[in-house]
Amino acid sequence: MRSILFLFISLISLNFAKVEDLITAQYPDKLIYEGNVYDVHTNPLEPYFEKHLDKKPEQVSSALWRGYVAHFEIIENQLLVTDITTPVYEENGEMKWVSIYTDIFPNTENVVIDWYSGILTLPYGEVVNYVHQGYASTYSNYNLLEIENGCFTEARNLDYKQFITFKKNQFLAFEKTKTYNELFNKLKNNSTQKEAVATKSYISDFILQYTSQFLVE
Repeated sequence: MRSILFLFISLISLNFAKVEDLITAQYPDKLIYEGNVYDVHTNPLEPYFEKHLDKKPEQVSSALWRGYVAHFEIIENQLLVTDITTPVYEENGEMKWVSIYTDIFPNTENVVIDWYSGILTLPYGEVVNYVHQGYASTYSNYNLLEIENGCFTEARNLDYKQFITFKKNQFLAFEKTKTYNELFNKLKNNSTQKEAVATKSYISDFILQYTSQFLVE
């Protein structure tokens, strides 16, 4: 089984951002997949910015805690970043999106995200349940794309019920791993039963951010 330790390390800081950021719905990144543009409820550039803090855009609002929206495309089974934009407010108060791609990757086009391994979550269709928190809203359909070191390896298309079942089974498989125990102990604030239950529930809710591959059929 391919290692999931990489995502465990990088997402400890990512998923425990400031509380005021997590309680606000976020502008998602964008991905072109099979000719369609999808919102992405995953942020593949964050591991890069964790290592290059001097390049990370500043937070512009509680609805965009990472400070940018990245635009991706899968070309020849590789995950490429094609643009990075940030909102700028003009004197009249109107907001426009401005590209900062060359500030991040000067003299390089369509960078392969070879530092990223994980599951890209692409929701589409009707909103089943809107939650004004991060990427917590649920949708009628999902494309899940497994990425290994920037290479697209597998896709799964699920309806809402299948998605919920998949997440449950993915968590049960992850719970049996050493990495789960390390993550659980890292996130748990103390040894009380209440805190342990809350930590387990949190990992279960965000299981697709804590696992870098499909663990179940």
